[in-house]
Amino acid sequence: MLGLIAVMVFVVVTMAAFVLGSLLDERNARARLMRDRLSSVQKAAERQPSEELALLRDEMLSEIPALDSILRRSERISNLQKLLSQANLDAKAGNFLLLCAGSGVLLGVVLLIWNRGSNFGPILGWAGLLMGFFLPYGYASYRRTKRFEKFEELFPEAIDTLARAVRAGHAFTTALEMIADEVSEPVGGEFRKLFEEQKFGLPVRDALLNLVERVPLVDVKFFVTAVMLQRETGGNLAEILDNLSYVIRERFKIMRQVRVYTAQGRLTMMLLMGLPPLIVTVMMIMNPAFIQPLFGDPIGHVLIVAGITLQTIGYFVIRKIVRIQV
Repeated sequence: MLGLIAVMVFVVVTMAAFVLGSLLDERNARARLMRDRLSSVQKAAERQPSEELALLRDEMLSEIPALDSILRRSERISNLQKLLSQANLDAKAGNFLLLCAGSGVLLGVVLLIWNRGSNFGPILGWAGLLMGFFLPYGYASYRRTKRFEKFEELFPEAIDTLARAVRAGHAFTTALEMIADEVSEPVGGEFRKLFEEQKFGLPVRDALLNLVERVPLVDVKFFVTAVMLQRETGGNLAEILDNLSYVIRERFKIMRQVRVYTAQGRLTMMLLMGLPPLIVTVMMIMNPAFIQPLFGDPIGHVLIVAGITLQTIGYFVIRKIVRIQV
């Protein structure tokens, strides 16, 4: 137990020293960043008119310069930053990782102190460290999933608005602004970004592709593909959008029916995943001597590994059964 406390103290002190040194270097880093941005703007002004226009974006992964320079080398950190943007969380990937580390250390220390007189103290401490580290990531993933679900629910309304605007004689870009003003979030916000990107000089095709990157849903891919094909080959855009809206709504009806048919399987999955940890926790509280051989005996360790492995396999099997693509 003392060794675990020493490791945690070392981690906390190292993080504090790293953050302090990075903050001291932040002013110089901001000056360098400003010079780089001015240089980029000057180069953009010197380009020939025929060159493709691009938008300058803030791609900082952390407000701490030293940490930002390290995180830029990792593609996974860039994907983490994209996840935070899709979850509509105003946070940098570097700061989010520091939050995960702080949350893990805090939960591990709390569980360790709470069970300092128990034989399971170090195990619970490490478990709390891992669980606390991934807890913010789980929250961000949950926010992203809920935001995409709401986007899918409101997306047919946005397509109908676009079709009505085009049928009334408005330009496509003007119709995008109408969607941004009339449709609720998150659809309105994403279409506002789409409108502003093409307004600031980005080609419509690239702006649509950026929409797919921000919202990687099947319905959005259908919409972008249909619009780009219509702009390249011609046709009745209003009729295309009406048909697309009808297909999306029918797809939602089938998805709701599938959820009803697979409700029993999903409930079984939740019970099978939640019941063993709940039973172990209850036994540790009510009768620790009965459950202690499971953690102290070598055979118990083998049984724990086997149980976790079989539970994981069962989870993915049931998930494969109940997740029907529509």
